[in-house]
Amino acid sequence: MKRSNDEKTTLVKHLKELRLPTIRRCFEEIARQAEQETLSYERYLLALVERELQVRRQHHLERQLRDSRLPLDKDWASFDLKRLPPKLARQVQSLLDGSFVDRRENLLAFGKPGSGKTHLLSAIAQELVRRGRKVYFSTCSLLVQELLAAKRDLRLSRVIKKLGRYEAMMIDDLGYVQQSREEMEVLFTLLADRYERGSVLITSNLPFSGWESIFKDPMTTAAAIDRLVHHSVILELNVASYRREHAQHAQQSGGAEHNGARNGVEEEHTQPPESSIENSPTNP
Repeated sequence: MKRSNDEKTTLVKHLKELRLPTIRRCFEEIARQAEQETLSYERYLLALVERELQVRRQHHLERQLRDSRLPLDKDWASFDLKRLPPKLARQVQSLLDGSFVDRRENLLAFGKPGSGKTHLLSAIAQELVRRGRKVYFSTCSLLVQELLAAKRDLRLSRVIKKLGRYEAMMIDDLGYVQQSREEMEVLFTLLADRYERGSVLITSNLPFSGWESIFKDPMTTAAAIDRLVHHSVILELNVASYRREHAQHAQQSGGAEHNGARNGVEEEHTQPPESSIENSPTNP
């Protein structure tokens, strides 16, 4: 018994040194299972290694999702695909395999506020991460501030090179907040660097005809659009505002509940007398 305990202690120590925490936690459980099912040594070892690999892959995925800075609540499972027209829904589903990233194509989503642009592209981007691709998310306003700070510190080329390591980059709400010419110049520099080298996913409330208000200059605007559209998939979300629909539904539900409660009160006051008698103690 002492020898068995010593061997177990040594094994746990070695597994800790080899950084195999999952095997360290479950080798006894799987050993009992292997004994019950008369598994071979190879099958037992395979079961241990598969458990370790499964946990590591899950941790790696969680880390990649966290590092992407994507809004994780806006995933594919929570996106209401039925809100989209059938043709657009089929087009969106064809993007989930990520082949557009292999072709260095951009993904541009246009629509009014509340149409679900950010949710849709965030959901697609999360699926890219789940398929092993490196993705980076930022709002446009925050991104240009970071690029501008890097330019002032003479680090712009280094930051753009770092962002170039991501296979896909999502820029949310382009044109939502008016930026200065200097801020748009650093954004154009980033877009020009990624041209045919990495995919860009962009959401915007403004159609291309309004982009001159973003880049401040007709020539820069034309150059930016040309680079983005050359290899791109364009999604036009001409649907009603999800937030407005949700608010109206909540208001209607609240009104129905209020009316139901009111009717319940009225019914309570109009109960026949015998109900009160039934609830009262019986006379001896």
